[in-house]
Amino acid sequence: MMELHSTSATSKNIQREVQEEEEDRPSFTSHIKAQEPSIIPTETATAGKFLRRLFTILFYLHLILIAIFVVFLTLYGLISTSRNHHFQPLKFYPPLLTSTACSAIVAFIWQWVTDSNPSKAIKAAFWLSPLLTCAVGVLLVSVGSAQSLAAGVIAVICALIQSLYACWVSPRFEYAIRILSVSTAFPPAKTTMLVLQSIFISILYSCFLVSGIGRATATRSSLNVLFHSVILLSMAWTMQVIKNILLVTVSRIKYMHFAWGTDIDTPKAFRDTLKHLMGSICIGSILVPVLGVIRGSARGMKLVAGDTDEFLFSCANCYAGMASTLVMYGNRWGFVHVGGYDKGFVQASSDTWEMFRSAGLKELIDLDLTGSFCFLSGVAAGAICSLASGTWALAIHKSYATEVSIYAFFIGYFMCRIAMAWPQACVLSYYVAYAENPESVRFDSTIPVRLDELQRFQA
Repeated sequence: MMELHSTSATSKNIQREVQEEEEDRPSFTSHIKAQEPSIIPTETATAGKFLRRLFTILFYLHLILIAIFVVFLTLYGLISTSRNHHFQPLKFYPPLLTSTACSAIVAFIWQWVTDSNPSKAIKAAFWLSPLLTCAVGVLLVSVGSAQSLAAGVIAVICALIQSLYACWVSPRFEYAIRILSVSTAFPPAKTTMLVLQSIFISILYSCFLVSGIGRATATRSSLNVLFHSVILLSMAWTMQVIKNILLVTVSRIKYMHFAWGTDIDTPKAFRDTLKHLMGSICIGSILVPVLGVIRGSARGMKLVAGDTDEFLFSCANCYAGMASTLVMYGNRWGFVHVGGYDKGFVQASSDTWEMFRSAGLKELIDLDLTGSFCFLSGVAAGAICSLASGTWALAIHKSYATEVSIYAFFIGYFMCRIAMAWPQACVLSYYVAYAENPESVRFDSTIPVRLDELQRFQA
């Protein structure tokens, strides 16, 4: 009897340990039984896991190295400043640090307006962005140096392109407003807290990098361009990762709600993302911007080439075909399956793209304005920060105005993109969940009506 009691107790202890281990594991596949998993060879799956782990290590290693690099630049800059007085930190740092605070305020207000009034937010992004970009161009031209003149001309050209694009896509505003309103109608609990945490971390990181930027300027070395490029690349990757952590967390919550009607605890989803999905997020944070630029340039080239010149037309078609193939393996829709199914980013992107094609949603996805809306929101916020800091720098120290304006723009852009990650995640989740089960009662007639409109337009 003693042995039987001991065996029973041991069995219960083992069951309890297994249950605790299962509870600690992220429930990516709970309530998800309808989708058959992709048949992936063992070698491919192993390589995918290795790649995700490698990119996670690379990301954290890059943070350590950039921290060492910025500290080195700061110390070296202090020594250089003590020997000569070319650099004036009190005239360089205040405008740039102010842009960091300004970017956080603008970003939070912008996402709040998007949540409370999607119609005004979309129209403001598409019409204010070119105006503010043009104003930045005028500011840079007024500085008077060769570098500022080149940057100013580029800004004015970009403003013109944005204006033409806004006019071209204005007939799609109504549907964009509708899909954004429907998908963000019930934001996940504690979303505001997640946004504030992400913005706060971004502020600290931006201020840290600003110290390195200033000291790189103070050294007046021939390697200044290299120093600034390294810092900006680090900022871009890190800010993209922060944005996509928020995007994957919210998209997982919203996807489970749209697809299965279940709710996931927001803090738990956030912890699971940090613990298990960083590799895929780091990979996606590189692939999506790069492939997005390739696809955007392919579309632009195709529009410019037209069908008058046969050689240009064939080149544009070839480039567009290559871009369409590449986007299958790296697109923002893949982040939904990264969060929902714990897939590798490339596999998730391929699966969602194929699913859109099978469901007949590919054209609708191509015409979706959510990505453009978030991008132009970031441009508008960056332009506001650039105008604020650049004007201040122009008033107190003209030679710093160009550099300060450009860095302020990037800080404002990335900060706003982070704040706008959750509305974008809601829209992505809505589309992916709809493609998997269009007959679900959790969806209204927004997408079917739009598909009918597109079919009538083609006819």
